[in-house]
Amino acid sequence: FEMMKEWGFDFVRIPMSYHCWMKPEDSYHKTSPQITNEKAIEEIDEVIELGKKYNIHVNLNMHRIQGYCVNTPPDEPLNLWKDEQALAAAVWQWSFFAERYKDISGRHLSFDLINEPANIDEAAYIKVIKALVEGIRAKDVNRLIIADGLQYGTIPVFGLKDLNIAQSTRWYNPFLLTHYKANWVHNIEWKQPAWPMKINNETWDKQKLKEQYIEPWKKLENEGAGVHVGEWGAYKFTPHEIVLRWMEDCLSLWKEAGWGWSLWNLRGDFGILNSNRDDVQYEDYKGEKLDRQMLELLRKY
Repeated sequence: FEMMKEWGFDFVRIPMSYHCWMKPEDSYHKTSPQITNEKAIEEIDEVIELGKKYNIHVNLNMHRIQGYCVNTPPDEPLNLWKDEQALAAAVWQWSFFAERYKDISGRHLSFDLINEPANIDEAAYIKVIKALVEGIRAKDVNRLIIADGLQYGTIPVFGLKDLNIAQSTRWYNPFLLTHYKANWVHNIEWKQPAWPMKINNETWDKQKLKEQYIEPWKKLENEGAGVHVGEWGAYKFTPHEIVLRWMEDCLSLWKEAGWGWSLWNLRGDFGILNSNRDDVQYEDYKGEKLDRQMLELLRKY
């Protein structure tokens, strides 16, 4: 938080898994669900207080919620989109946080309901989101709430526009550039990335990104929903020079659109600290390995 404040960042997205503070059987199968690891909840409290101290908005994101995780396999005993018991558990979970943090201003704290819904029917998704929003607002009518778009966050959901919530998109495009040689991606023949980049006789460049990913979300924004780029970045094996050129085009598009963004991640293989790239001359910075070029590019925007 000290580093983020020093560098001028004002937003942090915290990915969370309910497995950190309770077991699935405690969540799904009890009349009154029980937190079994209070220490994990206290760590979330601490993050929120650090955000307030350093004037950094904290966005709590359920990366794993009862009945769903984008990871494959999801390893959940019930299905959030099909099982009412799972939905009830998820509503309970967000209601718990809404009650716990109801006295904290929306200026300091927001809720991002479900990370990256994938291969989900739109009607099923809308039903779940409406239930979660109602559960939160029963405890806290003023909380800032964000829902990810469909298909990993890439498709705006116009059926949610009347809920008075924001929506979060993703920006891992083109995928062959951002996830080059990622070991969790299978059945892809990798081609050395470039920027601009030709894929299947189609040129990906700044204009392509604008048409494909800015314009549909601008339509949603024009109907009253706030828009935020909840995740973006490029994996450590994409050449650094290519990453920086691509990033600058993305950042300039979002500045023009008036959108906020959060890089995945601060520290790690997509980030500015300890990213393990072979083609970066890192700077030693408070015990971390800092990608100064990437940091200064982000700070420009």
